[in-house]
Amino acid sequence: MGLAAGVLPEEVDAKKRETFRVMMHDEVDKWVDELWDELDEQEDPTLMDMGALVEKVREKFMGRVFEKLVEQKYTEWLGQEYADCPKCGKRHKRRRDNPKHVSTMQGDFQLKRPWFYCADCSYGFCPVDDVLELSRKEHQFDIQKRAAKVTARVPFEEGSEIFRELTGHRLSGHFLHDTFEKVGQHALLEDVIPTGEEIAQRIADASENSRRPILVVASDGAHVPTRGKAKRDEKRGPGAWQEAKGFRVYLAAKDRIIHIASWHQIQNEEQFGQDLAQVAALIPQDQVRIALLGDGADWLWKHMVRLFPKGRQILDYYHCAQHVYKVAKIQYGEESMEGLQWVEATLCRLFFAEIDEVLSDLSDMDPRTEEANAEIRKLITYFSNNYERIHYRGDRIGGYPIGSGGIESANKFICHTRMKRSGAWWVKVTGNHMLRIRCAIYNGTYDRMFEKYKKAAMART
Repeated sequence: MGLAAGVLPEEVDAKKRETFRVMMHDEVDKWVDELWDELDEQEDPTLMDMGALVEKVREKFMGRVFEKLVEQKYTEWLGQEYADCPKCGKRHKRRRDNPKHVSTMQGDFQLKRPWFYCADCSYGFCPVDDVLELSRKEHQFDIQKRAAKVTARVPFEEGSEIFRELTGHRLSGHFLHDTFEKVGQHALLEDVIPTGEEIAQRIADASENSRRPILVVASDGAHVPTRGKAKRDEKRGPGAWQEAKGFRVYLAAKDRIIHIASWHQIQNEEQFGQDLAQVAALIPQDQVRIALLGDGADWLWKHMVRLFPKGRQILDYYHCAQHVYKVAKIQYGEESMEGLQWVEATLCRLFFAEIDEVLSDLSDMDPRTEEANAEIRKLITYFSNNYERIHYRGDRIGGYPIGSGGIESANKFICHTRMKRSGAWWVKVTGNHMLRIRCAIYNGTYDRMFEKYKKAAMART
C-alpha cells in the first residue's frame, strides 16, 4: 500500500492522470466507431433516431470511463495484498479477487476487488468497498437515492417505467418498493425536520424590521386508506380509513409563506403530541410572534397550547364559516335569501368578535326541524368551546393568518396526492415511511436523511 522509496505523491498522481488520459482517448475512439457503425445501419436517421443511438452507446461508454477512472484512482486499494480484519484486527493475506457488477447513474461496469477472509471471525470483507462507499446491492446509492424519490411521487410500477425511460436503468417495482421501505425506516423525525440552527436562520432571514416575525403552528388530520399486513398467500382483509395527524410550521411573510417544517404520521393523539414537542423545543419562541391555527378538534389544541403557551389561538375562519352555512342550509333551506342574510350577519359578528350576540341569536332561534335543532345545538357548543379563539379583525390588524390554507395544502401535497390514489391501500408502517420521505422532500432535508440511510446500509454486522 505504501509508495516506492523516492517517489513523490505528486509524481504518482501525474502518472495516473496521464495513463487515464491515454485510456480515455482510446475509449473515445471506440465510442466514435461504435456510434458511427450504428448510424451506418440506419437510412436517413432522424434527430430522435440519432439521439436514441447516442444515448444507447453513451451508457456503455460512460460505464467504461467509470471503470477506468476507479482503476486508476484506487490502484493501491485494488492491488491490496494485506488487510486487517475490521472485527478482531488480525492481519490477513488476500484470498482472491471478488468481482462485482456495479450499476450507477453514469453507467455499469465490472469491479474486481481484493477479498479477504478472517477464519477466527468467520468474516469476509473487501476494504475497497468502504473507501468507495459501495452498496451491497448491484444498483448503487446514487440510483437508490433517486429511486426512493421517484416512488415518493408516483406508484412503484409507474416509477419503474419512468425511471427506465429517463435514465435507461431497468428497476423492478419490487426493487423500488424495497429501497423506499429501507430508506423510510431511517427517516426519523429528527432527520426529517430541519435543525434548530436552520430554523433560527430562517427566522432571522424573515426578520425584516424591528418587529418579530409571525410563526404559524397549524395542525390538522388527513384520512388515508389503510389495511392490515398479510403474507403473500393470505387475504389482506378489509381496509379502514385512519387519520394521519400532522402539523406544519411556517413564517407568514407579507406576500408569501416561508416554510419551516411539516410532519405527518398515521398515529394517535399522544404520539402527535410527542412529535410536536420535539419540534417545539427547536424553535426560539422568544424571537417570534406565534399563531396557533386549527379547526375545532380538541386533540390538536390540547398539545399546541401546552407546547406554545404564548401563542395566539386562532380558530380557522373557513371551517367556522362552513359550520355556519350548514346550519343556514338546514334551518332556512338551500340558497334562500333569509338564510344568506343570516349567514352574512353571523359571519360579520364573528369577524368583530361579537360571540355573545351570536350565541344569543342561536339560543333564540326557533328550529324548524329536529335536524335543525341538533345542528343549532352543535354550533352553540362549537362557538362556546372556541370562544377565546374567535377574533378575526384583531388577527388581520396584527398580520396573523385566519385561515388554515397552509396546513390544508400540506395535507394535499404530502398525504392526498400519493396516499389516496385509486385502489391504494397502505399498511400503517409502510404508509408512515412514505409520509416521512415526502415530508423530507418538502422540508428540504431529503439529502441528509438519505445520507443516514447510506451509512446504515454500509455498516458491517
